[in-house]
Amino acid sequence: MRFAFADCEDGSPWLESVRTGLSRAFAAHGHTLVPRPDDDCGIVFHAVREDRPRPYPRKSRATFVVGLVEIPGADPDPLLRGYPLLVRSISNMLLLAGGASARNPLRGAHLITPELGCYPAAAGDEGAFEDLYGRLTPLATSHLVIDNVFDPDLPPELWEGTEATDELIWASRRLADMHLLPTPFPVRDVLGPEDIRYLQRLYGIGGLSYGNLSVRHDASRFWMSASGVDKGKLGRVGDDILLVKGYDAARGAMRLSVRPDLEPHRVSVDAIEHQLIYTEHPEVGAILHVHAWVDGIRTTDINYPCGTMEMGRAVADAIRAEPDPLEAVIGLRNHGITAVGRNLHEIFARLGEQVQATVPMR
Repeated sequence: MRFAFADCEDGSPWLESVRTGLSRAFAAHGHTLVPRPDDDCGIVFHAVREDRPRPYPRKSRATFVVGLVEIPGADPDPLLRGYPLLVRSISNMLLLAGGASARNPLRGAHLITPELGCYPAAAGDEGAFEDLYGRLTPLATSHLVIDNVFDPDLPPELWEGTEATDELIWASRRLADMHLLPTPFPVRDVLGPEDIRYLQRLYGIGGLSYGNLSVRHDASRFWMSASGVDKGKLGRVGDDILLVKGYDAARGAMRLSVRPDLEPHRVSVDAIEHQLIYTEHPEVGAILHVHAWVDGIRTTDINYPCGTMEMGRAVADAIRAEPDPLEAVIGLRNHGITAVGRNLHEIFARLGEQVQATVPMR
């Protein structure tokens, strides 16, 4: 993998120490540092100014961008401080350092993800950059499956919904009542029109929301919440509830059956994860994903980004390893849980009061 640094030439002593440490760690594993970022770089480390955060202008979403931010002094809530910077810089991940030094540049530094993850960048000072390399590389080399193919062939008899879509609407209200759905991040409040257009060109999205749910329609299709909508207020079939037909491997995209009279939202980025689960486990009738936690559950080893094939496979593998895959609740490291069951009513009854709103970070 080729890697590069952007806007780091005139940085602080901290930034120079980070650049040196990352260069050594990545080169030690056979990766090639190039003097200037290009479209073939797998990962770009981009210096972000807190007073004027701007995106690195990548042309391909395959380039994984890590924003590098130094703030004066340690911050008691790095997620609150760093998340707007992550969004404004349109980074895949943010390295936020407060109170660090050139000698110990990762001491107290945190990694922040679009899924609201916020955890230490390294376990300690010894081998810190090797530890950071191990955290970043699996994420940078993962494969997004977020494209949608819209087929305007949703049968009219489904336009008013089914028992399955009624179940989704009920579950969305239940999640809201349980306060398990963070408010969608107001992207348009922090990004200008030009950056919004860039975000839509790059990822096809114009908003960020957290959590999703789905219900099986038949052997090969399932209904799922749309991306960027309030998951606590699902209602309109063909708009914020979409019918997924399957995974189009030739296009690397999710294929949807949509109404010809509506401009559809995109389906939730986790659709590939749900697709893999439904395909492998025909008895599973519903899936719930929230940024919450249940103690004592099986957990994925790596916090792959939402919408990646690797995340979907990691969850599917963990479900397969459960004594009863039909009642699995899997922890997504530094992220949340995915629970499966015969239907959403059964999943909520089984989770009961076990669900905790705070996800442990490590």
